[in-house]
Amino acid sequence: MNGSKRKATFADLEAVPPNSVGELVDGELYESPRPAPLQARAASRLGMLLGRPFDLGEKGPGGWVILSKPELHLGSDALVPDLAGWRRERMPEIPHTEAFTLAPDWV
Repeated sequence: MNGSKRKATFADLEAVPPNSVGELVDGELYESPRPAPLQARAASRLGMLLGRPFDLGEKGPGGWVILSKPELHLGSDALVPDLAGWRRERMPEIPHTEAFTLAPDWV
């Protein structure tokens, strides 16, 4: 054996069971369980708190697109952050794709 490990691919990511979250980082597949209820609640509340002023512009600056659990395909990496935000000038419309290839401005 030469000590080299096969790099994980998007095909490996697609094989992750639906009750898990898969991510590719530097050619390695990371599989985690879906968020526990308290983690899901914290992420939801943070999304609500950030969404009104930054996404909707209510009593805040607006100008952002805030999304929960977006799948990001950045080069050969695939990531699923709890929340991500893009400035509207960089992403004026949400693309109709399964994953985002434009890196967010905030995660």
